[in-house]
Amino acid sequence: MSHENYQTAIKALHECMEACNHCYDACLQEEDVKMMAQCIRLDRECADICSYLEQSLVRGTPYAAELASVCAKICEDCGNECKKHDHDHCRKCADACFQCADACKSIA
Repeated sequence: MSHENYQTAIKALHECMEACNHCYDACLQEEDVKMMAQCIRLDRECADICSYLEQSLVRGTPYAAELASVCAKICEDCGNECKKHDHDHCRKCADACFQCADACKSIA
């Protein structure tokens, strides 16, 4: 399937990657960084898989469904962790993660 068919997912992936990178950086500035460790870890995982899947879809990967399935799981895990925190960056990241997970599920 050509990348034109994945435009909604590509947009969601990019927005999620940006939100996770922002959250990652903001979490490192929080007073209790140790408390944010799992959030930081999942932000990195999620940003990386979203970026990879976005690039893969653009180049027409034959593994779209498999990669999207893994990406959806990571996005959900990251979103669930972020929503545990009251920080604005975490809330925004959680929203982006859940939207991206839904977009990935439509491919998987």
